[in-house]
Amino acid sequence: MEPTFRQSMDWLHTWAGVVLGGVLFAIFWMGTLAVFDKEIDRWMMPITRLAPPETPISLDVLRPSLDAASAAKAPFWYVVRPTDRQPATTVAYKDNTTLVRRYLDPVTKIALPDPGTLAGTGFLYPFHYMLHIRFAQMGSWLVGLAGMAMLALCVSGVVIHRKIFADFFTFRPEKQSRRALLDLHNVTGVIGLPFHIVITLSGLIIFYSFYIPSGWRTIYKDQQAFNADAFGTYSRERSNQPSSFLASLDAMAVEVERLWSGDTPTAIAVYHPGDAAAYVAVRRPYDTRVTAVGDVAYFDAATGTLLHEWSAHRPVTTAQRFIAGLHLVQFRHWTLRWIYFTLGLSGCVMIATGFLFWLESRRKKHAQLGLPGVRIVEGLTIGSTAGIVISTLAFFVTNRLLPLETTFAGYERAALEIWAFYLVWLATFSHAWLRPGRAWVEQCWTMAAFASAAVALNWITTGDHLVRSLTHRQLWSIAGMDLMLLVAAVIAVLTARKLQRRAAVASAGAASVRSAELHPAE
Repeated sequence: MEPTFRQSMDWLHTWAGVVLGGVLFAIFWMGTLAVFDKEIDRWMMPITRLAPPETPISLDVLRPSLDAASAAKAPFWYVVRPTDRQPATTVAYKDNTTLVRRYLDPVTKIALPDPGTLAGTGFLYPFHYMLHIRFAQMGSWLVGLAGMAMLALCVSGVVIHRKIFADFFTFRPEKQSRRALLDLHNVTGVIGLPFHIVITLSGLIIFYSFYIPSGWRTIYKDQQAFNADAFGTYSRERSNQPSSFLASLDAMAVEVERLWSGDTPTAIAVYHPGDAAAYVAVRRPYDTRVTAVGDVAYFDAATGTLLHEWSAHRPVTTAQRFIAGLHLVQFRHWTLRWIYFTLGLSGCVMIATGFLFWLESRRKKHAQLGLPGVRIVEGLTIGSTAGIVISTLAFFVTNRLLPLETTFAGYERAALEIWAFYLVWLATFSHAWLRPGRAWVEQCWTMAAFASAAVALNWITTGDHLVRSLTHRQLWSIAGMDLMLLVAAVIAVLTARKLQRRAAVASAGAASVRSAELHPAE
């Protein structure tokens, strides 16, 4: 008998979730954290916990850093101006293959110590879209595959649940675990369905030129030509003639403010610093709008002459930049940012409960038949859900434990934090398979301990306890981070205790059954 369309969708929904659910959870978890990546940066980099400057900083006073980039023959030097979310001035350039990044106090212009961490923008955010798997760009391809699977899961989920609106209002936590898990899966799936579809589709659209290169390859000779037409990029080769003369960067900033109706540029980059063919790219901010406009103006570095100016005015480009801005959530709107964060967490819950429902649906049958499937998938589920949360918390704890100048076995502090993340994550998988009956409870307690330790260590190492951070406006992001860690600790404790009670009830029930079998009633 041929399966019906709904049965086919049920099969697709089940196995797409089981096979790629772990990757999807990692993507959603890191993407949810990336909503507040700059706030995580400030928590992990105490030296950047500064008050934002009252007036825009002068770019010309950063000339010594540019001279260092010229001496290193760096391909570029760039500066990101301070904002409310990131009050330190950022300057960076490449020295051979090493990216040298420095943070400056926007008021004194004094270079701050190296923070010794990749933090949120350098580690958590890139993990979200490429999993830090750089070999043959496999990480990006895997994320793209998972994104397509997520769209299939959303569509097939709608087909499977004929009473989708009734499911939204149905949650019975007092029922048996299998029924409660399905209800929670349905509720989080329905409440976040539009968000999950939009955020997944927009993520794929951002990388359209990577995933579907045949579109631009049929028209453009290379990607540089495509980028020049689609995004207004401009470039020119080095002349290999040294030149130390540089026109005023502040004057260029004033010129683009005139071009852009008073918008103060957010980032400035000098390409080929120290070369006679050096040129400057000045980028327009887009934190006041959803559309990631990408407007840019290019100047000759020596004369300050405007070479090229580009604005996203074409309908297709504007649509793509709007979709990108919707996904990147860099606009200055705290209410929407919290909505993104909440719906991102709902996606994590939906994926985790889908895993758990699959396990509970098959646990008894697999035990009777002696099949290892449930135990294998349960280990993968624990490691890819609770495990990645624990490893992220270990990342934070390691950040607060290690002194700035720490090195070990040739690795600097930033690398040691990443090693801690991956080693702890690997340990959670091993623990899940070695302790199948206790892994959930023990990892929940571990989660609570790490989250609490992170808050305590932040207080001990910086002095910024909750009372202080709540009463100083420039520390509100630190207070938010600490509060979220404490909420995570409370949720983990409550979950661990509930699981322990459920295990005790199940154990008592099993003992009663065994007693009845051994001593049947007369």
